[in-house]
Amino acid sequence: MEAAARMSTKGQVTIPKPVRDALGLHDGDSVVFRLEGSRAVLARTFDLLDLADSVQVPAEKRGLPWDEVLRRSHRARGEARR
Repeated sequence: MEAAARMSTKGQVTIPKPVRDALGLHDGDSVVFRLEGSRAVLARTFDLLDLADSVQVPAEKRGLPWDEVLRRSHRARGEARR
């Protein structure tokens, strides 16, 4: 899909509705622009809080400092500490 837009004197661009719809963008959503060669790619970014509870954390690892979680995980897989 391609959709054209015009940049204002303030450097602002309105994201065309078909693009907003395709990306599921709504008021207040965040986006990121990534440069790929001579093109800019627009992508929706997700609020990390929206991911809360999407991954189950084993009870024995809840509340542990991150470095301890990593240490136990590496030990369980038989890996040397990195």
